[in-house]
Amino acid sequence: MTALRLAIPSSGALEEGAQSFLRSCGLSVWRDNPRRYTGILSSLPGVEVLFQRQSDITTEVDGGSADLGIVGLDSYLESRLENGDTRSIGEGAGFGLSQLVIAVPDSWADITTVADLAELALEYREKGRDLRIATKYRRLVKRFLDERGIYYASLVPSSGGIEAAPIMGYADLIADITASGVTLRENQLRPLTDGVVIESQATLIGNVRLLSEDKVKLALTREILERIEASRRSHRYQRISLNLTAASMDDAAAKVLKRPELSGIDGPSLSKVFSNAPGDWFNVQVVIPRDSLLKAVDYFRSLGGTAITVTEASYVFRKECESYLALEKAIAEYRGRQG
Repeated sequence: MTALRLAIPSSGALEEGAQSFLRSCGLSVWRDNPRRYTGILSSLPGVEVLFQRQSDITTEVDGGSADLGIVGLDSYLESRLENGDTRSIGEGAGFGLSQLVIAVPDSWADITTVADLAELALEYREKGRDLRIATKYRRLVKRFLDERGIYYASLVPSSGGIEAAPIMGYADLIADITASGVTLRENQLRPLTDGVVIESQATLIGNVRLLSEDKVKLALTREILERIEASRRSHRYQRISLNLTAASMDDAAAKVLKRPELSGIDGPSLSKVFSNAPGDWFNVQVVIPRDSLLKAVDYFRSLGGTAITVTEASYVFRKECESYLALEKAIAEYRGRQG
């Protein structure tokens, strides 16, 4: 029985990124036919996956057709209801990295900053017309321009082929999303040096009203957030296991703790090793930052450590899930507004 509906992009790089991201968190998406617009999370019964156009996902979560969604931050901020029930949950997903930028023709050699653009807008105004900016991000771009005192600019709606707008003559410059800048360069455009409207990446969004009203949905959301957060944290760590001879378990712990930065997130775990080798042996396990691996190996070697092995951690859970705590806070605020 479906309890929670998760919308993800149905095509393009974000669709591939979303599926790869969920898979890396132990939440693989399964659908019996690639043409179907629904699927499930294989490891989490009760969650239905909806494949939707990225441009529609925020609207669907806002409207209650989906409870959660994975969408570009740029798309979410542009299309969300201003006082709606949808919130961005947790950190960014770490894929779909891009920037929404103001880009001008290469021929505008003297226009390199937003301040230059503001002066040009005044010049255009004195000649009787506004600067024309082609974009599909009208809300975000208008706010960016207003905050910088550029009022004499008209935003020209455009959904595709925006880079060609200055060449075709229906706009003077553009504001669009870019990942590498290649398409801009190929169309003789360049971003202003301080013309980044927002930094974007894929993000998880959720409807706090729907989640607050259904304990099952909230529990499933918590499991998704726990897995995502613990999985992403695990990428920064590795687990080291070794055997060490010492006078006692306390002595073994003291040796490891001489280097606190190499003794694990919350300290080492120790257990008795039953060995035919002379002396008392103990197994030591620590979870350390990935970039400290060789330092740790060298240190444990210096202590006489043997059978040093390194394994990847699938998940690293902490005392609490920060993204779920943030969601609980958002739900409490929502309930407070409802009286």
